[in-house]
Amino acid sequence: MERAGELREDEVTRAAERARSVIGALERVVLGQSAAVRECVLALLARGHVLLEGPPGTAKTLLVRTLSRTLGLSFRRIQFTPDLMPADITGINMMSGNGFAFRPGPLFADLVLADEINRAPAKTQAALLEAMQERTVTVDGESHRLSDAFSVFATQNPIEFEGTYPLPEAELDRFLIKCQLGYPAVAAERGLLDRVLGGFDPAAPATFGVEPVLDGSGLAGLQAATARVRAEGALLDYVTALVRATREAPAFTLGASPRATVALLRIAQAAALVEGRGFVVPDDVKTLAAPVLRHRVVVAPELELEGVTADAALATVLDRIEAPRT
Repeated sequence: MERAGELREDEVTRAAERARSVIGALERVVLGQSAAVRECVLALLARGHVLLEGPPGTAKTLLVRTLSRTLGLSFRRIQFTPDLMPADITGINMMSGNGFAFRPGPLFADLVLADEINRAPAKTQAALLEAMQERTVTVDGESHRLSDAFSVFATQNPIEFEGTYPLPEAELDRFLIKCQLGYPAVAAERGLLDRVLGGFDPAAPATFGVEPVLDGSGLAGLQAATARVRAEGALLDYVTALVRATREAPAFTLGASPRATVALLRIAQAAALVEGRGFVVPDDVKTLAAPVLRHRVVVAPELELEGVTADAALATVLDRIEAPRT
């Protein structure tokens, strides 16, 4: 018997095709970063924000800019610097005629790229918290609604720490995933040279060669379909057990929050939809556990000194928790 709200097979097929078309369009521009492309699209389907970490020149900005063009969404880039003030990103009330009028800041866009977010002081980073959680901005006591498609894609450099500020845990927890970008394989890097000789310029979106494959309403439809992907009780128990295990594992001094439990379920639903399934399986959870949890846990100092990474410690937790049979 079909449950109320459950996706029909034809709805799953149609949604999967649309999501894959977005991924395919991105991969034609962003070469050698297939995992990052897929994770970013899944996070968007799950209505989440993304923290992009990678060395300079690994296509972080290009990925987000191309995503906005592929979806026909507005895009704004904010360069975070030590002197950036909260009003510089949220907007201000300005004198207009006999009163004041609100002048929106760059947060008022669909996809917002917070470039080098860890270079801004905590006060400015905190201005993002309300926007990321509530999708509203409050200025002088008045709330202003952000776009329904509003998502923050923040970048940070894992190598250079001089002049940076650590992101507060409350802000890290609001990023659905932390996506790590590395250097591309040799074939992809070689292919990039061919594209440059063919006229491609990462600073000129007109040269990307992509047209919108969806619009805002199409994205909203995919997000609604993602929320309807089925997850059985045993699968929910598995997600809960995984996240709770990070709070009890001696490898961590800080485990993941209940918000991480919800995030892991939501992105697993998105992964199932892209794979053409109307239901979540344990592998959807396993493959996305690290991107969802790696920035929410803190590895014990003695293990960190030994070179143990969050991903390695999470892999140990995953091995200990038995997955349900489906």
